[in-house]
Amino acid sequence: MTLHVPRPFAVDDRAALFALIDAHPFATLVTAAAPEPLVTHLPLIRETDESLVGHFARANPHAQVASHGPSLAIFHGPHAYVSPTWYADPERAVPTWNFAAVHARGTLATLAGDDAERVLDALVARFEGTGPAAWRFAMTGRERAAMLSGIVAFRLHVDTLTGKFKLSQNRPAADRRRVIAALDAAPQADARAAAAWMRAWAAPDDDTGTR
Repeated sequence: MTLHVPRPFAVDDRAALFALIDAHPFATLVTAAAPEPLVTHLPLIRETDESLVGHFARANPHAQVASHGPSLAIFHGPHAYVSPTWYADPERAVPTWNFAAVHARGTLATLAGDDAERVLDALVARFEGTGPAAWRFAMTGRERAAMLSGIVAFRLHVDTLTGKFKLSQNRPAADRRRVIAALDAAPQADARAAAAWMRAWAAPDDDTGTR
């Protein structure tokens, strides 16, 4: 499970990688297993710069092998189709797709007791927010225990982070500006989000195409 990252699209800035993870926490988690890898789509949040936390439904077979092999969490950021007609010389180009993604590779450790409850509380706080109407996991006694028994919380200890921000860095600055303008004008929210990431990371005013 190795990501192909041509040098113009490689991102080594950990702050940028964390920004994508924080903004797009719904991940694809893959764990090596036999006869085939197990895959779960689920939210993961950063606990520290070296760890992510989340939970499986206990009925998910993925939970039973979580600690048995290496795992990979894939975070997908903004993405959009890019037409050659947006370039200064479209006849010498082909269509492509701009996107930003982060791969977090490491090992899973399942959690129980207070550690599992802290993961649930952290997930709820992250996505419910802090307003007075925000839901909180306030069940007690057997009802709370029954709810907790239905999940398997875990921590992903991150060994390596790999970022690929394919945002037209291999095109001249003039083409990058044209792509940003076209994406800004698109009706799709993902396209406009991709334009914003291009402004931040494809350095349209820097003719080297890198940042």
